[in-house]
Amino acid sequence: MAKTCYMPKFDIAIAGEINLDLILYGLPEQMPMERELLASGFTITLGSSSAILAHNLAALGSRVGFVAKVGGDSFGTLAMDCLRERGVDLAHVAHGAQSGVTLILPHGAQRHILTYPGTISELRFEDLDLEYLASARHFHMSSLFLQRQLLPHVPDLFRRMKASGLTTSLDTNDDPDDRWEGIEEILPHVDILLPNEREAKKIARADDLETALSQLAQKVPTVVVKMGASGAVAVRDGQRFSAPAVPVTVVDPVGAGDSFDAGFLHQFLLGADVTTCLAYGNLCGAFSTTDCGGTEAFRNPARMQEFLRQHGCSD
Repeated sequence: MAKTCYMPKFDIAIAGEINLDLILYGLPEQMPMERELLASGFTITLGSSSAILAHNLAALGSRVGFVAKVGGDSFGTLAMDCLRERGVDLAHVAHGAQSGVTLILPHGAQRHILTYPGTISELRFEDLDLEYLASARHFHMSSLFLQRQLLPHVPDLFRRMKASGLTTSLDTNDDPDDRWEGIEEILPHVDILLPNEREAKKIARADDLETALSQLAQKVPTVVVKMGASGAVAVRDGQRFSAPAVPVTVVDPVGAGDSFDAGFLHQFLLGADVTTCLAYGNLCGAFSTTDCGGTEAFRNPARMQEFLRQHGCSD
């Protein structure tokens, strides 16, 4: 599939999932049956790694095209409205029956994550407009293992995007089945891999991060590993880079990894070096934690720009 020589329509095209997050705060980690437990707080916000990434990239100023499948219900409408508000292009979103939803129960640095897949897992290869996706400079996928219908075709999808001249990135997120299969066929077509520390070890089937980094760096040109309060590390063409975390008062860590991806890819698309991409990723991840959910902080452009200025960055 040859790429026509014209100005790309988007900086980045994302194929993935979209749903709302329902977040209940203040519940105990161990919950007895047949007891009515009272939460101390509740938030409904845009969820899903792909949609959080799309929203926050657009908030930072990237031109974003987004393809997913959404239900024809109020949850789907609200999720789409959140993306439209930030200027994400939704012209090729497919429609299904019932939107997926995720219930999150935070417990400090850990959380319970309960998901009803709905349309999350129903996106098919036939739902994708490949010409639309190829009208970007870069292609990204998140939540690989939630894409049950699309997963068998993902290697071919990445191959086609690379053949069209796009750079590519992948954030697998967790595998609910804990099998981590099918990645080997995808990695040869991935330019940037963006796992967290646990995911990196799972993908590489390694017991420690250094072994995982070494193995993955032999398969992907740029491997970026998110380590929360320990910052982030990357290996590119055999060279190692790192950046410390940005200290903030954490309100909610939900979506911090996806916000890191947004910051890293935004700077990558601007042509920044790896160290700058890592630092900006950490900055965006930290900013995300200063409000509920993964996108609420980015819904306030003035507050976002002030936060960036305070830390020596501004668009």
